[in-house]
Amino acid sequence: MTRESGPQAGLDERAVLLAAGLADLAVSTLSSGLGAVRGLLRRSDAAEVAAEAERDLEARGRLVLDRYASPPPAHLEVLARHVLARRADDDV
Repeated sequence: MTRESGPQAGLDERAVLLAAGLADLAVSTLSSGLGAVRGLLRRSDAAEVAAEAERDLEARGRLVLDRYASPPPAHLEVLARHVLARRADDDV
């Protein structure tokens, strides 16, 4: 890479270096991921590992939906239920 003089040359060189670094990171991450997948495929219990991963993902999905999909009960509704429960306890 040739070096030019001036502020624009510094920015161009920096952009090229950042792009090259990102490309190298992507390639090394991809190759590591492929190596991990190959290792999983060689395992004798690959079907069990896949089934366990599927169950884990379903459980995570259920937790996320429970956390964000259903709104929490109204505060006054909760208080009213507590009052009714105390009144029922006092009557017994």
